[in-house]
Amino acid sequence: MTAVSILDHAAVFVFALTGALTASRAQLDLVGFAFLATVTALGGGTLRDLLLDRPVLWIESPSYLGLAGLAAVLVFFTAHLLESRLGALYWLDAGALATAVAAGTGVALESGQSWPIVLVMGVATGTFGGLLRDVVANEVPLVLRQGEIYATAALAGSAASVLATWLGAGPPPALTAGAVATFALRAGSLALGWRLPVYRSRPPRVR
Repeated sequence: MTAVSILDHAAVFVFALTGALTASRAQLDLVGFAFLATVTALGGGTLRDLLLDRPVLWIESPSYLGLAGLAAVLVFFTAHLLESRLGALYWLDAGALATAVAAGTGVALESGQSWPIVLVMGVATGTFGGLLRDVVANEVPLVLRQGEIYATAALAGSAASVLATWLGAGPPPALTAGAVATFALRAGSLALGWRLPVYRSRPPRVR
């Protein structure tokens, strides 16, 4: 199993956990857990593979569906043990984002894409599943919340992997650098309150 395949499997499982946690907060049944976990886990990778015209990950390897289902069942029976499901959701999502960004970047690099496409694939793989999760759950997507360092963290992480590759690093260290950069920025937003500046409307100047 290659480094990219390991990252893809890890991202699918952890993103599925976040989808199932969202289902637990909405008090859905087991089918709802499985649906939301699967949509979240596979959304980013599916979009990436379709855009790159490569076999869709879960069609080529149904084990991804099994991982999503396992995560849904696991959370269904254990979510009540968590002191703060929202806090767990945010931190698991940060880990899933970092892993998925690295996986998407690695897939694009392996397919020989130019660096702008690599960056787009890294961001898309990392953010699209969470976007679908939040839309289906009728919540404001994390990627669109005011000042959240989310898509920015994904972009920075993908760029870090590209830069490391240009400097001669092999896939494992280059993708690890990207994952660490993504997680560090997202963790800073969660733990330290780092925020991006947001637009504020101003009254017209009186002449």
